[in-house]
Amino acid sequence: MREVKHFIAGQATRGAATRDGDIYNPSTGQIQATVCLGGATDMQAAVDAAKKVQPEWAATNPQRRARVMFAFKQLLEDNMDELAALLSSEHGKVIADSKGDIQRGLEVIEFACGIPHLLKGEYTEGAGPGIDIYATRQPLGIVAGITPFNFPAMIPMWMFGIAIACGNAFILKPSEKDPSLPVRLAELMLEAGAPEGLLNVVHGDKEAVDAVLHHPDIKAVSFVGSSDIAQYVYSTGAANGKRVQAMGGAKNHGIIMPDADMDQVIADFSGAAFGSAGERCMALPVAVPVGKATADEFIGRMQEEMAKLTVGVSSDPDAHYGPVVSAAHRAKVESYIEMGVKEGAELLVDGRGLSLQGNEEGFFIGPSLFDKVTSDMQSYQEEIFGPVLQVVRAENLEEAARLPSEHPYGNGVAIFTRNGLAAREFASKVNVGMVGINVPIPVPVAYHTFGGWKRSAFGDTNQHGPEGIKFYTKVKTVTQRWPSGDVDDQSFIIPTMK
Repeated sequence: MREVKHFIAGQATRGAATRDGDIYNPSTGQIQATVCLGGATDMQAAVDAAKKVQPEWAATNPQRRARVMFAFKQLLEDNMDELAALLSSEHGKVIADSKGDIQRGLEVIEFACGIPHLLKGEYTEGAGPGIDIYATRQPLGIVAGITPFNFPAMIPMWMFGIAIACGNAFILKPSEKDPSLPVRLAELMLEAGAPEGLLNVVHGDKEAVDAVLHHPDIKAVSFVGSSDIAQYVYSTGAANGKRVQAMGGAKNHGIIMPDADMDQVIADFSGAAFGSAGERCMALPVAVPVGKATADEFIGRMQEEMAKLTVGVSSDPDAHYGPVVSAAHRAKVESYIEMGVKEGAELLVDGRGLSLQGNEEGFFIGPSLFDKVTSDMQSYQEEIFGPVLQVVRAENLEEAARLPSEHPYGNGVAIFTRNGLAAREFASKVNVGMVGINVPIPVPVAYHTFGGWKRSAFGDTNQHGPEGIKFYTKVKTVTQRWPSGDVDDQSFIIPTMK
């Protein structure tokens, strides 16, 4: 059986791993490979490898570092089909969705190709008599990323693309559910010209995570995953003196105003609520139609649209979405559907019990739709992370806007309307980090920045864009003077710019 190993110092290795995890094919439900699960000893090996190459890499001028990123970008494009197939085989998302996963990561690599410009510092000539001041950004050294199963290409590249371009060495701890694609990315980075040990991959579970959080030589940690673990990563990492950004869960709302283009709304919700089996932190699992007529029309048309959706194996080009990642996750999603029923929500479409002929053991869930969900229901308050759409009816925009603003999560929100003033007011006041106006999944482009509010994010720095440059560097400010004559005796006076 195929074995997925760590990638340390440019080599595949089991290291000191004594445990293994199973890797499933979600479409068949069968084990297809194993992954070695490492801990502190393997993390130390990765740190040692990174230490050997990071100083020289940091001293490499930004233009040459950018050339490696350009070469890596080209390799991603050249190997897109292979990478997408590998990703789909372990995650379960359909090939087109896997290519989108890779493409959004690739766009951050494109942004990182501009690192010579992005690292330009500040300079003030004549800040005082004969005094100039300049500030530069320097890499932190060795940094790490802990990434989730749902985007095994995009999120690692969000992290290591910026970090490496800035002059750091990077250690990646990907999800053990779909670890092969992250290893392949590290192999391609090596092929692109990065030195051995610059990008290392260490597999594992909580033991590996704790090894990252407690290692004194790892200066910063970026995390994406569930909110409870994000809070743990943030508090533990910060307590150990690390810079930490930890992105958590979400419960994104889509506000549907009476004047919205309902054709577009139905199409957008179909993709945003059910695409990738709902396993996206920027999915749109809550619809908030304003007014009874809007709600009734949305419900009726959404049911018709859902009947057209095809659930299939990840390699099926006609499937709209594939299986969820594991049997345990399928059971979790189905338990939330049962919870909603018990809480009194009206289950209009029940996706439980879906079985595909020839793939009866696959981890499939059909699309589900709830009406008359209320804000006090546990199934509404918590993240389901599956193909389940909940409808919470509102009488007016003020009531609708309170729902995402008061929800414990604050990742993304969307409003569908033709009224520019209403959209502007909503975007300005809603208590959520990312807002879409007639855009169902408002993930910013690579040269802006990604991050939610409230329990969707811990730390004060967002992912990629200018915030990514800030996170992976530290500022050094130099004040210089070149005296040309006598120097005043001011040894005991605080320097001023008279």
